[in-house]
Amino acid sequence: MTTLSIEHVSSPLAQAFSISRGAKTSAESVLVTLTRGEKRGRGESVPYGRYGETIESVVSAIEAQRGAIEAGLGRQELQGLMPAGAARCALDCAMWDLEAKESGKPVWQLAGLPEPQPLETCVTVVLGEAADMARAAADAPGKLLKVKLGGGGDMERVRAVHEARPDARLILDANEQLEAGALPGLAREAAKLGVVLIEQPFPAGEDGALLKRPPEVAICADESAHTRAQVQDLARMYDVINVKLDKTGGLTEALAMVREAKACGLGVMVGCMVAGSISMAPAALLGALADAVDLDGPLWLSKDVDYGLKYEGGTVFPPSRELWG
Repeated sequence: MTTLSIEHVSSPLAQAFSISRGAKTSAESVLVTLTRGEKRGRGESVPYGRYGETIESVVSAIEAQRGAIEAGLGRQELQGLMPAGAARCALDCAMWDLEAKESGKPVWQLAGLPEPQPLETCVTVVLGEAADMARAAADAPGKLLKVKLGGGGDMERVRAVHEARPDARLILDANEQLEAGALPGLAREAAKLGVVLIEQPFPAGEDGALLKRPPEVAICADESAHTRAQVQDLARMYDVINVKLDKTGGLTEALAMVREAKACGLGVMVGCMVAGSISMAPAALLGALADAVDLDGPLWLSKDVDYGLKYEGGTVFPPSRELWG
């Protein structure tokens, strides 16, 4: 008999996390725990307001499957029972963790992944005035920074960050806010300032403008990329896709999506929402297959969970078995 518990976790942030769609001062997530005998598996996900998800809707979607879950629903059955999104993500990751605990084998072995190693991670410079972003960049660890854009004044922000951190490689994250006519000029200038990637410049569904994308900087899909079903179409318009487990519906689909992307010649970033280490741990394992990872979520929290991921400079270390997997 499997026992399901669901918890809403609200974690205060050390500072506001601001992007073009707004700012947050806490990380709101759903934590699922599956218990069978003396073994426990956990999975955490972040409801994504951009797609109409809320804490309440995610909890409700999981509760609707309680009978099947407690009767022993398997991970593969789960893929067909629930759609991609945060609810399935929390359950899928909890099932992987429970399987690892019961089998005595780590998730990376069960999933056929390489043995996990420390990974360089992006560290985010949130949206603000250029001078504030420059100060944040100067204090940021590591040499790979993700710079949030907001429309007007973006090149001033990028120049300020570059001047503060000329040693850093930059990823620009537009969160769907650029106008099509602005991208070519921004890409040309950005390439001179250490920018190696521009993420989701246009709204999802308006990607067609990228069929003739500028050549100076690689372009990455985020809000347009959910599951493997979109990958072949995205390969015509993007150079890289950002795989986030909260969107794919967990590690199971994320693995398939990464492999499909590689088969289509796309680069892969493994990304995250702002959340704690239980949410981040499966992505840290998946990062072994990625060209870049953006897994700085726990760094924004005032307090992480016990056995949380270790960060040193711009490096994230693999999760301990006590944490997950």
